[in-house]
Amino acid sequence: MIILRIVLIFFIIVNIVCETYSIDKNPNSYIRVLIGDRPPSTNEMDNLKKVSARAIVSGTIYRGEIELWKSAEGYFLINVVDLEEYVKGVVASEVGIHWPLEALKAQAVLARTYAVAHIIRNRTRNFYDVTSSVFHQVYKGEGGTEDIDKAVRETKGEILVYNKEPIMAFYHACSVEKTEDPKEIFGREYPYLKSVEVPFTPSPYNFWEKKISFELLEKALSINKIKDVEIVSYTTTGRIKELKFTDGEKEKIIKANELRRLLKWTPLPSTMVINMRVEEGGVIFEGRGYGHGVGMCQWCAFQMAQDGKNYKEILQYFYPGTDFSKINENN
Repeated sequence: MIILRIVLIFFIIVNIVCETYSIDKNPNSYIRVLIGDRPPSTNEMDNLKKVSARAIVSGTIYRGEIELWKSAEGYFLINVVDLEEYVKGVVASEVGIHWPLEALKAQAVLARTYAVAHIIRNRTRNFYDVTSSVFHQVYKGEGGTEDIDKAVRETKGEILVYNKEPIMAFYHACSVEKTEDPKEIFGREYPYLKSVEVPFTPSPYNFWEKKISFELLEKALSINKIKDVEIVSYTTTGRIKELKFTDGEKEKIIKANELRRLLKWTPLPSTMVINMRVEEGGVIFEGRGYGHGVGMCQWCAFQMAQDGKNYKEILQYFYPGTDFSKINENN
């Protein structure tokens, strides 16, 4: 009775409206999205409920099949949705909805490629394929404009492949001067991912200044009292690689990208820091760009589209040696 009561309360909270949907069960035609940014630590899950519905979660609308799962850690919501509808949601969430059509097409192909690669990797060993957060790629359910619908429709089923396999389609919001070497972030090289020079863009993240309080840093790093901060090393593209924090007695060295993760990304937009200083109460970072810096720079795609490049030219610039392929050819 307790579980049933909790489930009932849950369905009231998320405001599920039952509707009828038809989802093609070809493995590459749908995707299983874990709503939120907190994946469970175990696959020992029970599927409590599945409905064809429209779910409104924190003001965001998700269509398709809605599943409620339970583990010892709590309850988890899965949205099973048509892949092309998912791609529309990602494009609407990841880039400006009024961007040039060719930039939207480039993002659509990358979102679809990223999804298919994770479906192949996760479908047989997990109860979800991707999350709806920056842990994978942002998906806020339905949404978008006619241009987004057109971008997805005109690239339907199209993905980027290398040696006939979907690439790991890493991308980020903004780089300045050049993108990052993937080995610096992910610890491995990819033949189709190299650091490339990028154009200047109208991005709001070309220059930024952030103050991160000692309190926030101490909590993220499990340090009692920060006394000093020092840059230890840089990546091959000039981004910060490691920082050293000291409390007067002990030292803690941490990779800059790991620090971004512990801070939940936003407080430190990127590791391209051009100046850092310690002040009363915290550390001032002055920097450029947003995101890990690997793969396509979204704002650069915007500028390249403005300059007349089409989506295939944009993608092949950031992922040299890749080919375009179609999924679900027989559907």
